[in-house]
Amino acid sequence: MRPLPILLLLAHLLLSASGAEAPAAFDSPEILPDHRVVFRLEGSRAADVKLRGIQRKQVQMTKDEHGVWSVTLGPIAPGIYGYGFIVDGEAMIDPSNPEIKPERDPDESELEILSAKPPLTQWQDVPHGTVHLHDYLSVPLKRVRRMRVYTPPGYEADNSLRYPVLYLLHGTGDTEATWTDFGRANYIADNLLAQHQAVPCIIVMTDGHADLRDEEGVGFKNLERTEADLLQSVIPFIDKTYRTHDDAGHRAIGGLSMGAFQSMFTGLRHLEHFAWVTGMSGYVPDVEKACAKALKDPEGTNATLRLFWHQIGRDDFLLPEQRKFEAVLEEHHIQRPFKVTDGDHSWPVWRGYLGELLPLLFR
Repeated sequence: MRPLPILLLLAHLLLSASGAEAPAAFDSPEILPDHRVVFRLEGSRAADVKLRGIQRKQVQMTKDEHGVWSVTLGPIAPGIYGYGFIVDGEAMIDPSNPEIKPERDPDESELEILSAKPPLTQWQDVPHGTVHLHDYLSVPLKRVRRMRVYTPPGYEADNSLRYPVLYLLHGTGDTEATWTDFGRANYIADNLLAQHQAVPCIIVMTDGHADLRDEEGVGFKNLERTEADLLQSVIPFIDKTYRTHDDAGHRAIGGLSMGAFQSMFTGLRHLEHFAWVTGMSGYVPDVEKACAKALKDPEGTNATLRLFWHQIGRDDFLLPEQRKFEAVLEEHHIQRPFKVTDGDHSWPVWRGYLGELLPLLFR
């Protein structure tokens, strides 16, 4: 993997132009009043530059006499997008844009198109919660790790109140910061609470890459190590540090993609800790072996689970494996509201799912 500082150095080396006239200052991305967006990149030495991430296909950019490559797209619908450039075959972020999607190997810049009718993901003038950053020592992993914790509006104002907790896990390549910085989980929660559509809860976001040798994060060892980290270190830390209800009925687990593998793997294996088990665009590999106890006692599992909820887009590449997972659950009479929705394996889908999920929890 190429660390961010090396990406920036590579960008500098690729794009610097000795002896060339410096171009006038420019913005990138530049959002026009009609929601068209201009993307620009200085690179007089580059032979070919393409934009990636906004559309399904890479978009060719053109170079002007000052060595600035540009392309205009749109109008682009309101929302949050990740994008980057391909410069002579090398992927890079937009060096003019300080907003970067949090990833283990950052390669996407962030673009937000605001709407006059704000969606749940957009900042609104409502009471806001707080996102706390923590370092903690993982006992099973024997190293210091990071997590983010969202507390709802009013948490600091009344020390007598205790709260349920949602453990919200990210996807492959992301970090503990991605659900807030790119997924806008905190804004989604704030806006739902302002509309009286959700129960106030604490949201805990951890780093799901517990096995550092597993790039994809969906191997059995990563699933087991993430489970151990949650049960032995994260949950005790949260219950000690925050005013929680420390029982299964007030504890939920969920995630997207890799995080859905982890949330349903851990949740189904530990119903003594989680009565609310959810997943977005993911399944449990070899579920009959991994979650044998829950499947062998469907009556007990169904009675314990307050909610076993999962959804996936009809264009998601994981849908065939998801259907196999659903068939096993059906065979073992595990009750759950499963739905195939519009969409693919992408953040617009998962932000929408979180907006649907939070109103269902802790009722």
